[in-house]
Amino acid sequence: MDSAKTYAAAEHRSVPQQIEYWARIGKAVIDNPDMPLRLIQDTMLSREEVNAGLAAPYEFG
Repeated sequence: MDSAKTYAAAEHRSVPQQIEYWARIGKAVIDNPDMPLRLIQDTMLSREEVNAGLAAPYEFG
């Protein structure tokens, strides 16, 4: 639990939010064993950015 408190403070999350984040990351790693952790984390962040309206459509050409 001390580890969760430390990481939660560093990431500006509550302890329950930190534990939930670790659970989501763990599930994503189990579901995608061939993907590097950093790619999984970046993909999760990108999805949240889209949900928050922070993404812009990519224009090809």
